[in-house]
This record gives sequence, structure tokens and C-alpha cells, in this order.
Amino acid sequence: MSRLDKARNLHDFEALGRRHLPRPLFGYIANSAEEGHTHAANRRCFDQLGLMPQALVDVSAISLETELLGDTYRAPFGIAPMGISALSAYRGDIVQARAAAREGVPMILSGSSLIPLEEVLRVGETDWFQAYLPGTFEEIEALLARVERAGYKKLVITVDYPVPPNSDNNRKSGFSSPLRPSLRLALDGITRPRWLFGTFLRTIYRHGMPHFENNYATRGIAVMSKNVTRDFSGRSHLQWEYLERVRALWPGKLIVKGILNPADARRVEALGGDAVIVSNHGGRQLDYSPAALEALPGVVEAVEHIPVMIDSGFRRGTDVIKALALGAAFVFIGRPMNYAAAFAGEAGVRHALTLVKEELTRDLALMGVTDINHLGREHLIDRRADSFTTPV
Repeated sequence: MSRLDKARNLHDFEALGRRHLPRPLFGYIANSAEEGHTHAANRRCFDQLGLMPQALVDVSAISLETELLGDTYRAPFGIAPMGISALSAYRGDIVQARAAAREGVPMILSGSSLIPLEEVLRVGETDWFQAYLPGTFEEIEALLARVERAGYKKLVITVDYPVPPNSDNNRKSGFSSPLRPSLRLALDGITRPRWLFGTFLRTIYRHGMPHFENNYATRGIAVMSKNVTRDFSGRSHLQWEYLERVRALWPGKLIVKGILNPADARRVEALGGDAVIVSNHGGRQLDYSPAALEALPGVVEAVEHIPVMIDSGFRRGTDVIKALALGAAFVFIGRPMNYAAAFAGEAGVRHALTLVKEELTRDLALMGVTDINHLGREHLIDRRADSFTTPV
């Protein structure tokens, strides 16, 4: 029996990741802000919508093919950006990018990644890069020039991180950025020998200590340091004029991530943005902010000419279907892909992507829908209403 037979859906990868990863790293990936209300709301919102099937439809051929920003993908979902993935899995950023490319879906490289963006594009074949804007126009221009020079075509600017979130849950799990050497950290690593030898020591031996490579135009600090503190202070003053400057400088597709307010979506469209991603950062930023699926309809209604994508909380094919039926053009999935990479490398990520594809194909057939692009609100029912057959 293959090790991957243990993972029958994306939820299974979380349990496998917990057993494989040291406590601080699993805690970082699983972390949610404060009491976890937004994190829980992301999942709870899916329970409030049902699916309306249609019988006796020829579903012998199902199409998941989706066009987005000038490209055609084999499915309507991809991999969301996740920081320090190369610490949870050996060459984790490349692993995820390769798996996505082979499965015909996009992967967004995180600005907080540990492998130079040039190498990930060259080896991993992704052309999506996510950035947190540096604090000055000069730093922004330098970073954009580097990303353009590397060959990326799609720039995702995350705007929901003006200041770091409350870090008490990270502290409870023993995680800090950078990680600080300690006896407890060493013990956490020793109790996970597959990770210790297969990821951490293997990385150190072959590539040296990982650094934050892509937050700026130049290399950042090491991911493990006793005396250095990572500086997050430079973004609190950022305003719309900074994004306007990005639009003026960036020749490719500009996507703005972290949008929940319809008014913000309208401003992105007005300044020439090519798309938005509705996201609450997986519940990691502001607790009690709207669930992503809850915010989606308002954002879709607010814009006229740009696609609206979404992430935060997606775990099942039916979750993807509900978002698409509400008007999303595409869905991105985060944590489970990180767990899959940690547990089984590229094969694990490809298995996770395949599981979602299979769920989507099966669910569409059971609904009597032959093309993913034909989903609409007529396929949804509102479970909050008095009648379970009330259309959304």
C-alpha cells in the first residue's frame, strides 16, 4: 500500500502533516488569529449552502477546463501562496510549483519564500508571484524590476498585512520569525526524524541555511537566527497611491489579494487592476473579519470587468463548486498543499490536486452539470432559509 493511500481527502493531509512536522512548523501553518473565529467562519459558511442536482443529464463527459487571465487551466483551482514552505518540505516551493505545472493548474509563489524566485520560475514553471509591498517607492521599484526581469507575468499584491497579526498562537506553538535556536526547538526536531533528516539537515547540507529570499530586491535574513528580529514595520503607512505606482510600473497582470470590502474591489478595478482575490488570509490576520465565501457575492457585484478569485478555507470539491456558483472565477487552496508537500513531496501535492479534481468531476456529474463554467446561483440552495429549496 502506498503512503499516499492514507490521504483520501484534503482533511487527511492535516493529520499527516501534524504527525510529520515539528510542533512549531505545524503550528505556524495551522495558525489562526486570536480565538480563531474567522478561521472557523470560513468553514462554517460552506455549511450554509446546499447544492441543487438535476436528474437524467448525460454526464459521460465532464469539463473542468477554465480560462483565467489569458491562460487555460485544467481545473478551476490552484495553490495559494504560503511562506517558508521550503522549511516544511524539502525544496517546498519548487515541489509545489512543479506539481501544479504537471497537473495543469497555477501555483502562486509567496514573497516570504525561502528559494530565490528566479530559481522557482526556472525549475518550477510558475509565472505567478505574490508580494508584500516594501515600505518605500524605491524598494517597490527595485522588487518589481527583479520580478519582471525573472520572467513572472502575474503579480499578486497582498494588502491585508499593514501590521503583523497577534502572534500569541505562534508563541504557544514555539514558532517565531526567524526561528530562534533553543533546546525545545532541538527536541521538537529530534522527535520528527523524517523531517529532521529529510528536510532540514538535507537543506542545510545541500543549500546552506535558508534565507528569506524574496521579500525585497535583495536577500533577507536567515530563517533561523538567535539575535536578529524580522522587521515587519515598514507597511503601516501604505496607501492606494503605492498600488497606483505598482500599476504604472508593472507591465503584466496585476492581481490584488486580501479584498473583502466591495468598495476596495471597485478601487482596484478603477486603478487598472486585472483581478482581485477575496481572502481573509485563511483567518490568520483580523479575527472576526468576514468569511471569504460570505464576502464573495458583494465583491462580485461590485466589479464589472475583472475576474474575482477567492481563497481561505477550501477543502472539498463541493466548496469549489459553491464559490464558482456564487460568481468566483477561480479558487486557491493553501494549507493542505503545504501538508501534502511536507508528507510526500511533489507526489503528495499531485495527489492532493488529483483528489480535488476527482471530487469536482464526481460532484458535477451528480449535479447534472457537464461544464464547470456553467455553474450559477440556480445550482445553490440556502440552508439558512425556512425552506431548504430556496434558491440563493
